[in-house]
Amino acid sequence: MTKMDRTRNFSIIAHIDHGKSTLADRLLELTGVLHSRQTHAQVLDDMDLEQERGITIKAHAVSMAHKDEELGDFTLNLIDTPGHVDFTYEVSRSLAACEGALLIVDATQGIEAQTLSNLYLALEHDLQIIPIINKIDLPSAQVELTRDSIVDLIGCDPEEVIAVSAKRGDNIEEVLRAIVRRVPPPQGEPDAPLRALIFDSIFDTYRGAVAYIRVFDGSIKKGMPIRFMNNQKNYEAEEIGFLSLKRVPRNELIAGDVGYIIPGCKLIRETRVGDTITSRERPATKPLPGFRVIKPMVFSGLYTTNSEEYTDLRDSLEKLALNDAAFTWEPETSVALGFGFRCGFLGMLHMEVVQERLEREFDLDLITTLPSVEYRVTTEDGTVLKIDNPSKMPPISKQTKVEEPYISSEIITPTEYIGPLMKLSLDRRGIYKTTEYLEGKRIILKFEFPLAEVIYDFYDKLKSVSRGYASLDYEFSGMKEADMVRLDIMLNGEIVDALSIITHRDKSFEWGQRVTRKLKNVIPRQLFAVAIQASVGSKVIARTNVKALRKNVLAKCYGGDITRKRKLLEKQREGKRRMKQVGSVEIPQEAFLALLKVDDDD
Repeated sequence: MTKMDRTRNFSIIAHIDHGKSTLADRLLELTGVLHSRQTHAQVLDDMDLEQERGITIKAHAVSMAHKDEELGDFTLNLIDTPGHVDFTYEVSRSLAACEGALLIVDATQGIEAQTLSNLYLALEHDLQIIPIINKIDLPSAQVELTRDSIVDLIGCDPEEVIAVSAKRGDNIEEVLRAIVRRVPPPQGEPDAPLRALIFDSIFDTYRGAVAYIRVFDGSIKKGMPIRFMNNQKNYEAEEIGFLSLKRVPRNELIAGDVGYIIPGCKLIRETRVGDTITSRERPATKPLPGFRVIKPMVFSGLYTTNSEEYTDLRDSLEKLALNDAAFTWEPETSVALGFGFRCGFLGMLHMEVVQERLEREFDLDLITTLPSVEYRVTTEDGTVLKIDNPSKMPPISKQTKVEEPYISSEIITPTEYIGPLMKLSLDRRGIYKTTEYLEGKRIILKFEFPLAEVIYDFYDKLKSVSRGYASLDYEFSGMKEADMVRLDIMLNGEIVDALSIITHRDKSFEWGQRVTRKLKNVIPRQLFAVAIQASVGSKVIARTNVKALRKNVLAKCYGGDITRKRKLLEKQREGKRRMKQVGSVEIPQEAFLALLKVDDDD
């Protein structure tokens, strides 16, 4: 048997918190990569955030040497995948580097939306699926019901489904036996020109970008001149090797191998996920399929509460962007908040993770503006503008067309929550598509949503109305024309640019009422009355006032003519009028946080 015949490349796919990282820990222990005294829970999830939230944010890869009792020695390459809908493209590239996938389903929760989404991705790449039921040790586990649903879903024999407890380590040996016997060996042409897929990349402070690769054709040697086929950059393979829990240098990687390459590249943006590496001396004619440049979907402004920390924020963003090619940022200024940055994220989870990392790792105190999506606006003269910041939206009189991004979504829910979920979806301008019935009184609701309606708190509301049982998965489907307007918030007649939002015209009145009501509760009272108004263009659609703090000027005025009292009140009124002209309203941080929770009941 050749080396390729003794190699197995596989991935683990699962919904969030179904035990993917815990199963990976057990496989590492059984194959001797980890000793029990070294281990801690979720070894591959090495960020504090990953362990706290129970999600995989950054994919990893690890090679394991395994000796099968009957068939002998094998090299098992586990290519980990992120477990959230924001990172679907990274998951697809990781799956493209494999021949098989372990499909993990929680015995207490059953098949969820992300499970289905990742399964379809795996089937698109013709992967051999090994179904696994996890958490069989829990009292609420429904092993047989889950087994039946898996059999219905992928059409396998019930005997092929492996029931395990990753936490206790029950039946993990059976998983290793299945990987060796069911996952096919990698295919490739060892003598063809080099073609290697970059399925992930990280940044090393001392070595620059480190690309994780799967070699499909040919071989790569240390010191070899290489080219990235999609960005046409030339480099040299300074170091190559295998990935254990740390990097293990080697002189050569051949077809079928999974490993790493250090090309002497300073920027992680140049080692893009999905790119193909080939030899400069003997290049391949076409790259591996599936590459695309990941574009941010959600945009938000990041500002420091203390304007003196602006340079610290810029340095922190530079360092963070080194390790995250999908994250974009550029400087912007706001009249209300001062100097800050407009940042682009893959989704709301990605945004939360970046913000939390900035606050934890760089000790910053941040204000985040309301997240928005990228709109496409066509002006009178035919110019097409991409608007990711509400303050850049041209006046209504100069617009001819506004398009917004839409997503195709799947909501998996028990049948008793159909009513509340349909109401929630239609309230968010959802376009109903179909309903598919699953086993065990569960259904898939398919909707198209404007992305802007989903990014705020749709997921929280979904979990709330379904008591946690519904799950959501979505993918970008395209741009559609919509009647979008910019809603401005004015304090004493002055527009506060950081509070502006882009919303649908039908929702602008309701949104304006809510925002002004919320702001009235959080903006502190001044010595003069503060008018809070919401306007679309020049038309004010909602208004409320923050009453002035008043001193009782009549307290010392006893007896005498009424004109004395009138004179004192008039003097006070004139003072307040003058103060209103020169006074400015301080906007507290709570005002921006209130906007993020504007959909809550007052």
